[in-house]
Amino acid sequence: MSMQYVRTAVIAAAGYGTRFLPIAKAVPKEMLPLVNKPVIHYAVEQACNAGIERIVIITSRGKQATEDYFDLNPDLESVLAQRDHPYLEEFKRISRMADIIYVRQSEQLGLGHAVLQAKKVVGNEPFIVYLPDELILGDPPVTDQLLTSFKETGSSVVGVARVNKSDLPRFGIIDTEKTDKIPYSINKVIEKPSIADAPSNLAITGPYIFVPEIFSVLQGTKPGSGGEIQLTDAMNLLLKEKKILAYPYSGDRFDCGNPIGLLKAAVHIALHEPEYADEIKSWLQNLKI
Repeated sequence: MSMQYVRTAVIAAAGYGTRFLPIAKAVPKEMLPLVNKPVIHYAVEQACNAGIERIVIITSRGKQATEDYFDLNPDLESVLAQRDHPYLEEFKRISRMADIIYVRQSEQLGLGHAVLQAKKVVGNEPFIVYLPDELILGDPPVTDQLLTSFKETGSSVVGVARVNKSDLPRFGIIDTEKTDKIPYSINKVIEKPSIADAPSNLAITGPYIFVPEIFSVLQGTKPGSGGEIQLTDAMNLLLKEKKILAYPYSGDRFDCGNPIGLLKAAVHIALHEPEYADEIKSWLQNLKI
């Protein structure tokens, strides 16, 4: 069978962002700023830089700001051009980064359900799924690391990271053979296990690359934990027919789904941006705690 090319990314951005209330009432959590770009920008940019041709963003009510951010704005472009503004070219680039398609998830029925909404757009092709909350900054980028694995094996592959024992009940945790060979072959995924029941400390953080068969599996997946259609449940069903690999990527991971993680990510990014680095370093060194 010839290898299929991954050309579509699905970004799950329909969540309420309750950990960011009250600001999440007015600003979608994926639009919260990391210095001067919103969280979701990093997923879209990384996908585009890896050669992904189209982006499917799963949205819900109150997400107009997300659509506006990636849309053309001729009036503002004209003003920036008249002022010879240094940000003009970057502004144009953002609105032309990719072919972006928005799909509404009318009910919040879980990550598996969100991914399923992209079926008609993706079609019978492999695709990559991003959780914009999970910001992973690496060289090479995590997307490139997973795409390389997929090209070499043709198997679905998910990004995993080792997490602290106290964090195990927050993630899907993989059961895998103890081996030094990367990527690991997944035996089973346990969604948000107790610390005692966790089979390892390897948590699925994404991104995920799936073969298209995941869609038919999702259609037959019954609601699980929390009454939602869990992506991990669908993965366990897919494992009966197909191999799924786990790739322990290299890079710095930030959980931007909570305020502390977002703040850490913002500081990290600022320290690596020439425009801000020196002043931020000086401020941190002189900070009285």
